[in-house]
Amino acid sequence: MTDVHHRTADVDGLTVFYREAGPADAPVMLLLHGYPTSSHMFRHLIPELAGHYRLIAPDHIGFGRSSAPGVEDFDYTFDSLAEVTRRFLGTIGVHRYAIYVQDYGAPIGWRLALASPASVVAVVSQNGNAYEEGFVPDFWEPVWAYGADPGPANEARLRPALGREAVEWQYTHGVSDPNLIDPDAWEHDLALLARPGVDRAQLALFGDYAGNRALYPAVHEWLRSSRVPVLAIWGRNDEIFAQAGATAFARDASDPEILLLDGGHFLLESHLDAVAAAIIRFRPRVVDAPTGG
Repeated sequence: MTDVHHRTADVDGLTVFYREAGPADAPVMLLLHGYPTSSHMFRHLIPELAGHYRLIAPDHIGFGRSSAPGVEDFDYTFDSLAEVTRRFLGTIGVHRYAIYVQDYGAPIGWRLALASPASVVAVVSQNGNAYEEGFVPDFWEPVWAYGADPGPANEARLRPALGREAVEWQYTHGVSDPNLIDPDAWEHDLALLARPGVDRAQLALFGDYAGNRALYPAVHEWLRSSRVPVLAIWGRNDEIFAQAGATAFARDASDPEILLLDGGHFLLESHLDAVAAAIIRFRPRVVDAPTGG
């Protein structure tokens, strides 16, 4: 059985919970989760990859088992989440790494790369958006509306995204056999979303999401100039981030590998073996990657 360590690190008074596995001298892969989950989404992937990589999977602030201060005590923006992640990596002594980004993990990962281009040596994007083409308009319209006007009417449109039906839908939509999805995945997320004050934190992040779009041109330039290897693995039936978000990497990345699978948003729940195999095959490109600078 693979040894997976469950640790915490103190980052400026905040507790960052993280999972870690794999040899200390293996190439590091930083696993950055999406909404509404946590490093729990990587619970099955980590043992599959641990013989090939050193895996580090933190819970973002406000998610999982990391600190979840109220909005009065923490600025819930993607800039803030990325800054905590950057300081967390410094705390545990990790300075060069590949990133696996999914959903919210993508804008956090892009900020890490733009702040320190030499640190991020490869990208695995699993339904982690970096292009306007990736947005499914019907899903994102209420998010853009709330970002422009976070008043009561637009908040009321978004609050269902915190509830059971919407969270379960994120796991099951686009999956040909929903019985493959472990219900414990969304039950875990719902329990953590129900903590006092977490709703306000999540609404703040919904409101901030539109600002991620302004980063995209800089991300594209980084992909072109750094020539970091890119593996885009996408659930092609995702109704949040369309498969066009995966194929768009071909415009800027150097010889990207693009794999479209018959799944939805949380691909690890239905296509674990295919995703793990692709990331293992990708390892030589990570090892031989340029510095990213």
